[in-house]
Amino acid sequence: MNIIQNIKEGIAAIQANILRSILTALIVAIGITSLVGIITAIDGIKASISESFSDLGANSFTIQVRKPLGRRRGRMQQIYPPITYKEAMEFARRYKVPASVSVSTIITSVAEVKRLSEKTNPNITLIAGNENYIYQEGLEIEKGRNFTAREVRLGANVAVLGSKIVETLFDDKEDPLAGEISVWGTRYKVIGVLSKQGAMDGGSSDLRVIIPLQSGRLLAAGRNLQYDIDVLVKNNVDMEMAMGEASGLMRLVRHDPIGKESFEVKKSESLAATLDEVSGYLKWGGLGIGLITLLGASIGLMNIMMVSVTERTREIGIRKALGATPKLIRQQFIIEAIVVCQLGGIAGILMGIGIGNVITRAIGDEVVFVIPWLWILLAFALGVIVGVGSGYYPAWKASRLDPIESLRFE
Repeated sequence: MNIIQNIKEGIAAIQANILRSILTALIVAIGITSLVGIITAIDGIKASISESFSDLGANSFTIQVRKPLGRRRGRMQQIYPPITYKEAMEFARRYKVPASVSVSTIITSVAEVKRLSEKTNPNITLIAGNENYIYQEGLEIEKGRNFTAREVRLGANVAVLGSKIVETLFDDKEDPLAGEISVWGTRYKVIGVLSKQGAMDGGSSDLRVIIPLQSGRLLAAGRNLQYDIDVLVKNNVDMEMAMGEASGLMRLVRHDPIGKESFEVKKSESLAATLDEVSGYLKWGGLGIGLITLLGASIGLMNIMMVSVTERTREIGIRKALGATPKLIRQQFIIEAIVVCQLGGIAGILMGIGIGNVITRAIGDEVVFVIPWLWILLAFALGVIVGVGSGYYPAWKASRLDPIESLRFE
């Protein structure tokens, strides 16, 4: 009796006990469904938002002052001067790579914002930025608009507010776009309200007031502000080339000798890295849920195979009397268990792909259809492992039966 014949015998045994086999396969299918479904949904959602994250992460970089690394040989490392407004604006003007440049500075993190008789707690972050700042920070404007380049250049007294500031200073029936606020004695017209971020960034964006860059400089006159430069390059631009051009230009702007740069250029991959990290955790969680369900399925399958051995004791005796070896008997029952698992696995894969893509369409903005081929192969491999693990002991017990005693069994 070869392997093909054993597979046929296994299918015949399954057909003879079709209801029991279907119920056993369904247990396996549920485990595979949970595994493949979760992975499909995660991959689909990730694919649907990857374009937005690539704009905010993989296609951008930041220029910052090089930070001292502490003491070295008993000496404190050199502390470099911050990037000034003149240096930041000169870089933005001379950078010729197809890209948009955001220049911003934090005026204070303990501002108190007032409107009429209302005021906030002194925990508001006041930021001055150019017209590219809001977009490149990944912020969305729920109401109103962003600054124009002209407003930034002329230092117009306009502001974009975080959602919590609006909730504190304005009633539900009031339109914040028709109001004004006061910061450090200077009045600003509200032209925009940021979408609520909540726990996405600890709520910091909801407690943020953003004003034009020149307005911020006038408000903080006499203070040495530190400016941040963020560069968002076009999708068709080579990142390494763009970062190299930025490094060379910034070295000229700050008059740094080669090899002794007072700044560093960092690729901004925080959003993409966070997405990968979170999706990785979710995938491991899905794998854990699937494995736990498959463990229950393997116990149920082993129990059913034990019952099958008992029911087919006479059949085993006849096979042994006709010359079947213990190895062939073990092989037959193990293959039977694997066939049941693979039937459940196929059903689970199909249901998992369907459920995962339904979730993707319900949550994601983009319409994508995802087939996680790697995890499908893993599901098939798990089916074989569960089949062998659950079927080996019943198969071993069947192969040890005495043929004479088996033929007498009723």
